[in-house]
Amino acid sequence: VTSGTSVPYWKTQGEGLSSRLTDEKDMRPIGLALLDSDLRDGQRVQVEIRGAKIDALIVPYNLRSEAPPFARAILYGPESPADQPVSAPAASKVHSLLKMAKDNTVWRQTKCVNLIPSEMTPSRMSRLLSIMDPAGRYAEHKEVTALDFDVFYYQGTDFIEQVEAALVREMSEYLGCSEVEARVVSGQMANATVFSAMLDHINRGDRRAEPRRIRCVLNNHIMKGGHLSAQPMGALKDFVARDPITEKAAVVNFPVLADNPYKIDVNATREVLDASRPELIIFGKSMVLHPEPIAEIRRFLDDMKIDAVVMYDMAHVLGLVGPYFQEPFKEGADIVTGSTHKTFFGTQRGVIAGNFAKDQDGYHLWEAVRRRTFPGAVSNHHLGTMLGLLMSAYEMNYFKRDYQRKVLANAKAFAKALKDAGLDVAGDTSVSFTETHQVIVNVGYGKGPEIARLLEDNNIIVNYQASPAEEGFTASGSLRLGVSEMTRFGMEEGDFAKLAQLIHDVIVHGQSVKDKVESLRRGFLDMKFCFTSREFNEAMKQLHKLV
Repeated sequence: VTSGTSVPYWKTQGEGLSSRLTDEKDMRPIGLALLDSDLRDGQRVQVEIRGAKIDALIVPYNLRSEAPPFARAILYGPESPADQPVSAPAASKVHSLLKMAKDNTVWRQTKCVNLIPSEMTPSRMSRLLSIMDPAGRYAEHKEVTALDFDVFYYQGTDFIEQVEAALVREMSEYLGCSEVEARVVSGQMANATVFSAMLDHINRGDRRAEPRRIRCVLNNHIMKGGHLSAQPMGALKDFVARDPITEKAAVVNFPVLADNPYKIDVNATREVLDASRPELIIFGKSMVLHPEPIAEIRRFLDDMKIDAVVMYDMAHVLGLVGPYFQEPFKEGADIVTGSTHKTFFGTQRGVIAGNFAKDQDGYHLWEAVRRRTFPGAVSNHHLGTMLGLLMSAYEMNYFKRDYQRKVLANAKAFAKALKDAGLDVAGDTSVSFTETHQVIVNVGYGKGPEIARLLEDNNIIVNYQASPAEEGFTASGSLRLGVSEMTRFGMEEGDFAKLAQLIHDVIVHGQSVKDKVESLRRGFLDMKFCFTSREFNEAMKQLHKLV
């Protein structure tokens, strides 16, 4: 034992994110020791203190700091006996589950205003198609070079083969590209598949040597809104090299504007590119208020002769692709990834898209994406949600212009109304705070989780968010709001203004507005931007009979 003493600590109240330090303190004995390697955490030992033997417990740590704004004491002692689940008859459990599912659906779909920007309710057609027969089937397939053919390994797959081909065509048309991989089942999987393909691509010259990792990656920092899956702690972890000087992952971050941390500083990025010369550049954010500067960075790469793959993770803004927001392939992106259920209308899946001619060197990267999708990332690629996504793609290609215009207009109107109501709205006032579907509201350091819960109690569903000035999500002082789902249910600019006042009344005055929120939502129960005309009624009835 190298040292031991009794130290004070603050007692806490509550659990998880709702736990708070109280004014009450106590003392606890702790020690530091060098231990035999055979001893393990949780093992009880005896420590000799001035001739007396005292019981002690080996623990991995006494204090943890990953939940700012406070470092928290970790206490050890007798474990409380776990509550034993009460056994219930199977029929009772079935009834309970069915009732809870019904109640939750009624609550979220008819009584709540859903503002989480990463969520979207699919249309009735998409949902119904998602539980048709393919939901329980397999349709693995792979291009076999010797046969010059895409071979399916299961029988009975003719229908889903047509569905997948149609989905690829629809997504290619929507994104304006030549290649689409639609088998990935999430945006996270899409990113990991591209990273794996990058390793295949950069090591294509020597298949016998140990594969090297990506030398350097340029991305958006997670605290500046960057996607978790594009971070060394996320999907990028096993694919990026380590910097020999820092001994950390060889990742550099886009610099941001001093007066707007939500926007990339393009001029400063040129200096970063020159210094780091990355092999992979990852655009895209989960806290996104502006388009990404793809065209500008592509010009820099060409001028500086940097051979980098430009990837854009459009998970949050996939449903906004077009002339009103951003057209990534026209601007110079090589690869686009995303999830299909945020601003896009789809079931919960992922997508990878590319725009390579077969005679381009980059086409090898696309071939690697295909190989790393199957058999690399998926076996069963969830055929039910793929069928539902095809209907969503039909909807998006048909309704996208009106939907996208309304989303962008509603977000600007919502941000202005929140500001006019007296709330602190983040962003550039010259563009009405936002150029996407998202609005960021600052509510005070560390208060985000509490305020988000208070709004949930009033049937306004948002998520708390750490701003660029904060050190972690437990210290979140902002709310992230999205207008896409409620726009699809018919809310207009004036409706978002009414909602902004209700949000203000909850946050500033602590008022209960639950009844007013439910009343507001009752006016927006019928989904727009989907096929609802009578000509489809008989077909829908036939599908319902099969459920």
